[in-house]
Amino acid sequence: MRAIAYSEFGGPEVLRVVEVPVPEPTGDEVRVAVRAAGVNPADWKMRSGALVFGEPRFPQFPGGEIAGFVDALGPDAHGHAIGDQVFGWARSGGYAEYALSSTLARKPEGLDWSEAVALPVAVSTAAKVLEQLALRSGETLLINGASGAVGSMAVQLALSEGVTVIGTASARNQELVRSLGAIPTTYGDGLADRVWAIAPRGVDAVFDIGHGALPAAIELRGSTDRVITIADPAAAQLGVTFASGSAGPRPIALVEQVAERVVTGEFRLPGAARTFTLDEAGLAQQEMEQGRGPGKVVLLVN
Repeated sequence: MRAIAYSEFGGPEVLRVVEVPVPEPTGDEVRVAVRAAGVNPADWKMRSGALVFGEPRFPQFPGGEIAGFVDALGPDAHGHAIGDQVFGWARSGGYAEYALSSTLARKPEGLDWSEAVALPVAVSTAAKVLEQLALRSGETLLINGASGAVGSMAVQLALSEGVTVIGTASARNQELVRSLGAIPTTYGDGLADRVWAIAPRGVDAVFDIGHGALPAAIELRGSTDRVITIADPAAAQLGVTFASGSAGPRPIALVEQVAERVVTGEFRLPGAARTFTLDEAGLAQQEMEQGRGPGKVVLLVN
């Protein structure tokens, strides 16, 4: 089968299409014939060497988010049948024609592959941080970076729990944030003053998905308590919690619920997917790294 691999850290050019054996599922694993693979920030960070777990071993096979058909079942796999349409988390090597997983949700009819693959990482990351923030109905949450994949899911999940959301985005994405149900404002210099004008008592919690906003977030919150970032490396020196969206169990049931709500129109994705072929994996990662738009970056396979 065809898959993407790299044998050294570097830029997008180190990604190569290689021929490797089709993986065989063992234990509770399911083999998925991949139709779409999600491209996430962690992918290019690991490829560049900026994010390394333990002693690096090559070749490495990127991609942790997939959507496709169940193709084969391990001896202990339950809950899925050959031919089921699924989406979820690959054990590794999601940029490929086939991938293994033991964490899959059922894809509802009416959701296409690129829409489905936009949900697992975004929903799970948003849900985990919101749970850590322990929000209650009637509170006010500031989301810095509300127009992206994680931010847009965080806005809608928080609103569904009765939380008032103020969301930052670029000037061109103000209407997008408003359409999600949040009160929009721009990020950058003067953020604290703009939020004070919206919420004179400050905010009860802050979910940061950007860079440079933590001092304003602390000012608005009045402390570092209930301020969490998933992106800003300045967190440690400021005493702010840095959270990883990859830790802990996967919220399969929630991801399925959100998928159904996207189909019914109760939830929405922040934009149309930006799609690439498997051979264009380098271009896709470059697109993700440069952050050119709110839609999910997706590799369409087969």
